[in-house]
Amino acid sequence: MSRRVSFIADQRGAAAFEMLIVFLFLGVGLLLPLADVAAAGFRFVAAWEAMRAFGQSIQYNPPPDVTDWSGWKSALPTSVSGYPINNLQVVCSDTMAACSATNSLSPKHYTYTTTVTVEPIVLRAVICRSGNGDPCSFTLAYGERFQ
Repeated sequence: MSRRVSFIADQRGAAAFEMLIVFLFLGVGLLLPLADVAAAGFRFVAAWEAMRAFGQSIQYNPPPDVTDWSGWKSALPTSVSGYPINNLQVVCSDTMAACSATNSLSPKHYTYTTTVTVEPIVLRAVICRSGNGDPCSFTLAYGERFQ
């Protein structure tokens, strides 16, 4: 009997049983943790893009007077694409001190933060390590020069 014929005659279902073990290993051991990392990555990228879009809107609509910018700040949105905009500041000079009547040196920058919350399924102990009250909540800071 040739080798090929003996393999065809041997149909005991061992390959089907091994496939269950391989599928469980790949699915639970590799794909679910990879999905956690991918979902967290998508959240971070979406938050960064929302912050960048907000920064571009500030870039094209800067405050007319940086020493008195409270009116300009109140007209800006408080969230972009579902991400809250926190700690919005206009800072002057290279020291990054808040602009005021005594500090109106150039260059002028704006800085702000947002909060990103991830919801991992398998890798919670690995991903959720922020110093915030909610360990799965991370703060992203963004700033750019506008003058």
